Amino acid sequence: MPPISQAPPSSIAARLDDCVFAIRKRLTIEPRVGVVLGSGLGAFADTLKDLVKVPYSDLPHMPTSAVVGHAGNLCFGFSSDVPVVCMQGRVHLYEGHGVDRVVQGVRTMARMGVHTVLLTNAAGGLEPTWSAGDLMLVTDHLNLTGTTPLLGPNDDALGPRFPDMSAAYDPKLRAALLEVARMAGVELRQGIYAGLLGPSYETPAEVRMLQKLGAQAVGMSTVVEVIALRHMGVRVGALSCITNQAAGISSHVLDHTEVEATARARRGELTTLLAGWIARAGVS
Repeated sequence: MPPISQAPPSSIAARLDDCVFAIRKRLTIEPRVGVVLGSGLGAFADTLKDLVKVPYSDLPHMPTSAVVGHAGNLCFGFSSDVPVVCMQGRVHLYEGHGVDRVVQGVRTMARMGVHTVLLTNAAGGLEPTWSAGDLMLVTDHLNLTGTTPLLGPNDDALGPRFPDMSAAYDPKLRAALLEVARMAGVELRQGIYAGLLGPSYETPAEVRMLQKLGAQAVGMSTVVEVIALRHMGVRVGALSCITNQAAGISSHVLDHTEVEATARARRGELTTLLAGWIARAGVS
């Protein structure tokens, strides 16, 4: 298991300010909406108008991912005339990063003044009647990673010691995506996302446990990012692409290339949904 210790509050704020300062030296856009693009979903960032890419490696304290399908860029531009920043790929706990580094990207968005973040991920399906390629609006989550970005002393300048998570996935943002999907004729599932540490896929016994706990999808990201964002008062919405059926439901061996291929196949619908969602989130 990767280290779960959290950095002291003063160093968290200092790292965020270093990162924001480096970004603002390179461009003047003030994004209102942030988007996190998961495995195989990064192509949306390339649709932004007046696109400017800043590699994570060019920014202080920003970790880079070694996972295929996570390009590692902060992308700035406009979608539906809304100024946007996209994380083109994310890092994961299973790569060995401390939890404070895993949430560095979304915390930087919040520190820049972003008021709404829309997260996407590739997930395994836990519902036998669902199919690979289905899209799921996340209504809530189970944090089964064994950690949280709020470990250690709290920095009151970032958020409260005990943030409320009763509506972690903003109801108005969820309603907005459902309306976008309805107008676009895109079928949208709804369900609970279980976040696990990874990187191994779940065993059939673990899948049965998650089903009994009430989850409809399982993945290795998202939950710690959502906690960090809600701690900082940012509104959150999330969308999962069900890229495969989980072990015990699927009849074949699970493979990351399947995850990427399925996500790429839904690129058109994802772009439509995100563009419409951003247009509504940017004015609310």
